[in-house]
Amino acid sequence: MLVASALPGCNRKKSADQSGAPTAGSSPEPLGGTGEGAGKSKVILIRDANVMDDNRTVDAAVIATMLDQAVAALVGESDPAKAWARLIKPTDTVGMKTNEWRFLRTPIELEAAVRKRVEGAGVTPDRVSIRDRGVLSDPVFQSATALINARPMRTHHWAGVGTCIKNYILFHPTPSDWHEDSCANLGGIWKLPIVEGKTRLNILVMLSPLFHGKGPHHFHAEYTWNYKGIIVGFDPVAVDSTGLRILEAKRRVHFGKDEPFATPVTHLQLAEKKYRLGNADPSRIEVIKLGWQDEVLI
Repeated sequence: MLVASALPGCNRKKSADQSGAPTAGSSPEPLGGTGEGAGKSKVILIRDANVMDDNRTVDAAVIATMLDQAVAALVGESDPAKAWARLIKPTDTVGMKTNEWRFLRTPIELEAAVRKRVEGAGVTPDRVSIRDRGVLSDPVFQSATALINARPMRTHHWAGVGTCIKNYILFHPTPSDWHEDSCANLGGIWKLPIVEGKTRLNILVMLSPLFHGKGPHHFHAEYTWNYKGIIVGFDPVAVDSTGLRILEAKRRVHFGKDEPFATPVTHLQLAEKKYRLGNADPSRIEVIKLGWQDEVLI
């Protein structure tokens, strides 16, 4: 089993990178704050009924506006450009880690919106890379000073659910090494040198989440629904735990009872307790809900 003490830099805790921007696993809320007391994590849940059409084609302008509003609320700025300028500096080299699972990928419209804002903050295009597979051979990711983490929420055969924390598994050369015990130690990946202290923003895509699955590569559209939201935060554990609560609520609605996932979800609690990446306890998470509120489930 992979343990924290075996990972490089595990005992180091960073409050911010050299630019002063917030990073995952840092002191709570370096920007924006919560107004609810020290140690509490703020996440933004934003939804828009018009972000997708009936065919689930994403409206690029709407999702870009949702992202801007969420980031502005998270950072505590009224102007989205100023909010992004507090997250990303012109001297940064930025890797956006996405997810390309063929059934439910990070929307390309969201990727484009992030790229526009990163370059608008002064980063030249040659120092921006957006990808899922191949991050270990990508020169931008190898030299990145800042990471942006964006993936859809879904059930997962090995980890119970696929989360922002799990999205970094490809930063390890043998991802299967992390599958033991329901992928319980996924938080350890965030202590690897290529990752540690670099994540500026986590975006959990909740446009049409997969709330139930059967088998390693299972996908049935009947187990998705048009939630039409994204969750944004500095704290990856808080972001993922909020997404998990929404999936659990949807499962109760669908099955008429509390229905456990086929694989236990253990990595979020360990990400908090063992790896100190953030807050999993809902009482330590302030969820700010913006936009469309129908059947918000949380």
